[in-house]
Amino acid sequence: MQTTQRLMQYIQNSPSPYHAVRSAAALLEEGGFIRLEEGSLWELEPGKGYYTTRNQSSLIAFRLPQQAPTGWRMTAAHSDSPTFYVKNDVLEGDKRYIRLATEGYGGMNCASWLDRPLTVAGRAVVRTPEGVEGRLVYLDRDLLTIPSLAIHQQRDVNRGHDYNAQKDMQPLYALAGAESLTTLLARELGCGEEDILSTDLFLCPRQEPVLLGAGGEFFQAPRIDDLGCAYATLEGFLNAKPLADAGQVYCLFDNEEVGSGTRQGALSSFLPDVLARIAQVLSLSPQAQQLALSNSLLLSADNGHAVHPNFPEKADPANRVYPNGGVVVKYSANQKYTTTGLTAGLFRAICQRAEVPVQIFANRADEPGGSTLGNLLGRAVSIPMADIGMAQLAMHAAVETAGSRDPEYLSRACTAFFQAQFTQTSDGCYRLNTP
Repeated sequence: MQTTQRLMQYIQNSPSPYHAVRSAAALLEEGGFIRLEEGSLWELEPGKGYYTTRNQSSLIAFRLPQQAPTGWRMTAAHSDSPTFYVKNDVLEGDKRYIRLATEGYGGMNCASWLDRPLTVAGRAVVRTPEGVEGRLVYLDRDLLTIPSLAIHQQRDVNRGHDYNAQKDMQPLYALAGAESLTTLLARELGCGEEDILSTDLFLCPRQEPVLLGAGGEFFQAPRIDDLGCAYATLEGFLNAKPLADAGQVYCLFDNEEVGSGTRQGALSSFLPDVLARIAQVLSLSPQAQQLALSNSLLLSADNGHAVHPNFPEKADPANRVYPNGGVVVKYSANQKYTTTGLTAGLFRAICQRAEVPVQIFANRADEPGGSTLGNLLGRAVSIPMADIGMAQLAMHAAVETAGSRDPEYLSRACTAFFQAQFTQTSDGCYRLNTP
């Protein structure tokens, strides 16, 4: 359970994508990784580890081999989760109430956000003597709620409700006369209200991660999708031994929940830019770069739907995954997931050597799923990929549930993957060397 306990702490420390990146950066620095700025010249040394960030909400870390890389081992997860973006301090309406003006971010289960303590977290851009600075902020208190309408005033609510984000989902902040949200932010940041120039703030549930079940076989927390994969792949990356001739890359992208089409998303140039700078500093020829990509594998890590105990018919009858059943490998006939028979076979062979259980996920034929990181990232970097993750319940709810043993399975699988010695000997064939 140690990996799960560390994951739960990571989730607690990461109420927004900005905090998730900062938490990952802190763990990387504890592991000896050196920070690089995109806006500065890079000096790299073989055998050392580095990381860089973009928009404070995406991060890429890499460990260089002792010699020119002939391949890459990569993972990609995302830092964001469905939530509500805070647009303004005050939403006009009943003059006795103060509400925040919010807008939905991603596809969330609206009902799960009602009648629970909430607060705000994210980034405030503050004026400084030198210019402006993005500062992370989290108001660590029970600050907001989105009250539901009493059943007496909507007698048919238990037969379903069509939630209107503008009418139903605006959070209650205070009664008239209270201090503004800007005032609270300024006090937390130690600056004047006039120095807060802009914000990127999100609502976040206040529930702390907990273990559940008769034997603690489940854990429940906000943002398991996708911080569960973000942490477990990072732990595997940090625990892996360096390879002599292959580089190791950990990616954490923002904005997956809204399509990844941003400067810091998986569709951006972030990963190609990092690989290009590495190649330039190491004087890799274009052919050497292409050779390395052909000998690479990227694991797109995002969770899959576990069989629901109350709705088992929603799962594909031939591909059913369960909490604590092992790492999920995801297939999609319409290629929304990047897994092929070849990439799945290579990954499963690595997991078998590491004695990590694997289970296969596919959506029902009449319920196609959405795409995730790999499907989009492949448009920017053309390398073999497989989609993996953990089985979870209540995906995109304010609080989600997963198996408490699966984070360790995923961490161990990623450790084995990052230090796996394999080479593509011909199209469709890999040689997997003995560790």
